[in-house]
Amino acid sequence: MTDRAHAGGVMAMLVERFESQHLNRLLQLKQAMEAGDRLSDHHSNYLARALGEARLSKHIVDRHPEYHRLYTRIIGLYGDITRRALENEMNAGAAASGAIP
Repeated sequence: MTDRAHAGGVMAMLVERFESQHLNRLLQLKQAMEAGDRLSDHHSNYLARALGEARLSKHIVDRHPEYHRLYTRIIGLYGDITRRALENEMNAGAAASGAIP
């Protein structure tokens, strides 16, 4: 098996894993953050692990331009969730201190 074929197989496995194990959970987290929920420690740990997985696959994605757009969208989804989670934390802190969010 050539290196390119092997890397393509690895990418197919990574995409399948993302779709089956991460996508629905991430979309649910995004929806919860958009509703103003706060990120639990459990969800924060999950995001850290999932993002770490995505970062580990970056070197393979770099060799397969056909996956660049998908990878960018996935990283963007992580960014959207974490930005909104930070906003929610800041708003909760402001509300607890009596400041107007």
